[in-house]
Amino acid sequence: MAKSKSEETPLMQQHNAIKAKYPDAVLLFRVGDFYETFNEDAVIAARVLGIVLTKRANGAASYVDLAGFPHHALDTYLHKLVKAGYRVAVCDQLEDPKSVKGIVKRGVTEMVTPGVAVNDKLLENASNNFLAAVHFGNNNTGVAFLDISTGEFFIAQGNLEYIDKLLQSFKPAEVVFAKPQQKHFRQHFGSRFYTYTLDEWIFTTQYSQEILLKHFGTHSLKGFGVADLEEAHIAAGATLHYLRDTEHPHLQHITGLQRIDQDDFLWMDRFTVRNLELMNSSVENGHTLLNVLDNTVCPMGARLLKRWLVFPLRDPQQINERLDVVEYFIKETDLAKNLQQHLKQAGDLERLVSKIPLKKINPREVMQLAKSLQQVQAIQELLAATSNTYLQRLHAQMDPCPAILDRILQQVTDTPPVLVNKGGTIREGVHPELDKLRMIASSGKEYLLQIQQKESEATGIPSLKVAFNNVFGYYLEVTNAHKNKVPNNWIRKQTLANAERYITPELKEYEEQITGAEEKILALEIQLFDDLLLALQEYIVPVQQNAQAMARIDCLLCFAGNALQYKYRRPVLTDSFELDIKEGRHPVIERGLPAGESYVANDILLDQQQQQIIILTGPNMSGKSALLRQTALITLMAHMGSFVPATSATIGLTDKIFTRVGASDNLSGGESTFMVEMNETASIINNITPRSLVILDEIGRGTSTYDGISIAWSIVEYLHDMTPHKPKTLFATHYHELNELENKHSRVKNYHITNMESGNKVIFLRKLAPGGSRHSFGIHVARMAGMPPALVNRANEVLAQLEEKHIEAPLQHNIKQIANSTKVQLSIFDAHSDTFKQIRDMLEHVDINRLTPVEALLKLSEIKGLL
Repeated sequence: MAKSKSEETPLMQQHNAIKAKYPDAVLLFRVGDFYETFNEDAVIAARVLGIVLTKRANGAASYVDLAGFPHHALDTYLHKLVKAGYRVAVCDQLEDPKSVKGIVKRGVTEMVTPGVAVNDKLLENASNNFLAAVHFGNNNTGVAFLDISTGEFFIAQGNLEYIDKLLQSFKPAEVVFAKPQQKHFRQHFGSRFYTYTLDEWIFTTQYSQEILLKHFGTHSLKGFGVADLEEAHIAAGATLHYLRDTEHPHLQHITGLQRIDQDDFLWMDRFTVRNLELMNSSVENGHTLLNVLDNTVCPMGARLLKRWLVFPLRDPQQINERLDVVEYFIKETDLAKNLQQHLKQAGDLERLVSKIPLKKINPREVMQLAKSLQQVQAIQELLAATSNTYLQRLHAQMDPCPAILDRILQQVTDTPPVLVNKGGTIREGVHPELDKLRMIASSGKEYLLQIQQKESEATGIPSLKVAFNNVFGYYLEVTNAHKNKVPNNWIRKQTLANAERYITPELKEYEEQITGAEEKILALEIQLFDDLLLALQEYIVPVQQNAQAMARIDCLLCFAGNALQYKYRRPVLTDSFELDIKEGRHPVIERGLPAGESYVANDILLDQQQQQIIILTGPNMSGKSALLRQTALITLMAHMGSFVPATSATIGLTDKIFTRVGASDNLSGGESTFMVEMNETASIINNITPRSLVILDEIGRGTSTYDGISIAWSIVEYLHDMTPHKPKTLFATHYHELNELENKHSRVKNYHITNMESGNKVIFLRKLAPGGSRHSFGIHVARMAGMPPALVNRANEVLAQLEEKHIEAPLQHNIKQIANSTKVQLSIFDAHSDTFKQIRDMLEHVDINRLTPVEALLKLSEIKGLL
């Protein structure tokens, strides 16, 4: 039976009324010096935060669960709740309890969710914290990414594959979408993200236009170059609505929209981003390309480098501009060193300025903002004499904002407190009244000492002292030994065991003067600091432009430093379709080698005339996968504007990099290894262009040997003959039968990774050489992995028996002859002669040269049906 409101305490009535407005959030309810949680919120807080769960009275014969923590520990506990995936509503006291009789007015001052975080403890310096919104339209899907902590706002629209890639690249902390689209979202994007649903009416064209135009104060969005992205507008409007819905009305630092066009960047689908281990490693604590490249020195640069990594450029002019700057910094080492020193001292200018409109910036951070602007000034001076046109543009873009810089330095003390209400923020000489009040407070205290000395001499009480407490202010304390000397006009206030405490009219007068001055000093300092913050709001845009320029300089300095330290060379980007890498190295593996060991470099040449497809064979663990990945990574780094780990690299402009590497199940999606493999491969086949680079590793391994060889064979033929695009392709395989393709197709070439046999040992030389390999040395690898000797010996015996049955017979013209000649596994045909005859008849009528991969799969499915 529910309690009536009259049975609840007034405090709990107030709490429950506020909680009703935020039913899906943990409510931190400020009571005095504590934030308290009640009922189910208290149970969550106790479990997540490790604090004590207790009970307290709530009216007659009623109790509620209770868990709380001191208000000064808010940042720590808030961080834990949000990281645990909870939405948190912070409810503060909106009145001074001293001036109110009864219940203090309270209200939610901030809602914190994973995607709406501005607290430093909730943020990582090197990473953005994006809130994303997704809107499923009729023909396109719109997406928006907004980082409230930096003011960055990106929008895009396209097909579901494109949106999926963007979600993977931006890695939003939270994604919002319309409630009716929940099933649709899960179906296409899975459960990889923290999500929240909003009412459907928010995702409408009219509402989104209204909220966006009102925010930016414009009549249209044409000025941002995004006028034609209707679905993206709707997503963008939803993000702004969500921020206001979570008590974030002050968003003046969100000053523009940036469009992301798929055609502007080298395309990598989410499988490729994963397979190349750009930002996440497949092994715990493993290195990634980001780890290896990121030697930035300021947080803005670290965040920008991540975007450059997942959005490499396609415009040769922009790429060469970056390469020119890197080369310039390599030559101008003193300039590079000086710039880097100033960037190190700049702090996180982007996040500092974003705290101004959010009213989250404190006096110490304002002084750090001033120091950052001083670094901007120094960097701009260093760039003044540069001969590089890109750096000249950055120089023109930067503005140290001298007026507001001087004002901060003139008004704020050198070492201000973190909290303005602690006093000591504003310098002397800034405000005459403030200086006068400070003098009163200071001289008043000195006068108290004079009163003490004067009264001691007048009364003959040598131990007389003036002291203060919160109950009755300043007082004179007299020990019992001298209380008979106290004058009649002193007023007794307190009797202690060994002393008496008195006040005098003169003492009270000065007490009022001193305490009144201190209160006025604090109020005036707060007012002056607020005036300073108001003035700072006018400089948000130029300061953000400074931060963006510094981020670019930091990334390019990082590239130059990497090139010098790790002997990277400048790539040559051309309009051709050729990829020619001399002595290429894997940038990640190279950095992880033991001291003194050097990476074995290899050449790679791919073009559309002579060597379009390389079939790469070689022993297990010999380095096939490393060679494939390094080719893709070198191409990627070149398009980022970075020098590359090679002695030279001529790279035809690439629009897409596709990879299919390894085999893994999608158990949650109900898909087998083979289905995942085929889905990813089909995505490649359906999206290739003449400028694509295709990396295939062990295609067909997820199914039986015959099926696998058939599919791998048909994929190579399709890429060679059945598509006009002729994409550059590297295909690593264990199916040595594929070596036969070189004899049948002019642009297919066999290569292998070399090795040397010494007795029963295999030494991997890791060098690429022409010609196919006939051995995988799997048993040698099993021995190296620590398999029992008896198991390894038995494997050798079985291998010898199989080899006697001509397992190495070359593949002839079609799949029928694989069935006749190859005994890699026990043949199903041997046990079912009638079925075998049917299948053989069916295969005889198949023209494999015209069979597409999809038709091959359907034919294999039909064969399986016969079994």
